Amino acid sequence: MRHMGNSGKLAIISAVVSAGLLVLLAITLDETVMYIFLGALAIGYLACVAEVFTRRRYFMLVLGAISTILFIAFGIAFLRMWGLAFNQDENALGSAVSTKDSDIYFYLAALAGCSSLLILFVGAVWPSRRAKAVARPAARRPAPRPASRPSPAPGRTAQRPAARPASGTAKRPAPRTPAKRPTSGSAPQRKPAPKR
Repeated sequence: MRHMGNSGKLAIISAVVSAGLLVLLAITLDETVMYIFLGALAIGYLACVAEVFTRRRYFMLVLGAISTILFIAFGIAFLRMWGLAFNQDENALGSAVSTKDSDIYFYLAALAGCSSLLILFVGAVWPSRRAKAVARPAARRPAPRPASRPSPAPGRTAQRPAARPASGTAKRPAPRTPAKRPTSGSAPQRKPAPKR
């Protein structure tokens, strides 16, 4: 969900809430639950449209608009045929209309509405190619090269580390004892010459 904006996240939340309300509506058949369900669908629809428009997926937006227009057209036709079926006026329509005649428009409206929601939801949630490239594991990337040592400044020679002896048997030189210097104010002492 990192590749989506706030509208996409709202669309997913609305889809989950709508699915739960649809199950509750099928169980209770309550009118209040139906209105809440339709409100959640409307919020999800608007969030999907905003996310698709933000991500510049105009083809999905056009397909969603066509499906929405068909949903409205078939819904109006269904309501018109349904109203004519219960009209008691004989002059309302030349031939008799039954409630079965409006069923096809109801099914077409439901199909167009579901396809519109599905197209817009896929357009809002489906990750783009850039998001897929970012989500690839970092193991496929080449390992970074070790940092090279800085070259010495001009005029200075690079200090080489002292060579270590190959084996541990090398002898170390004995430490030198400093020579005693004569103290100031006293002449150097000379050894007496041997007697002949």
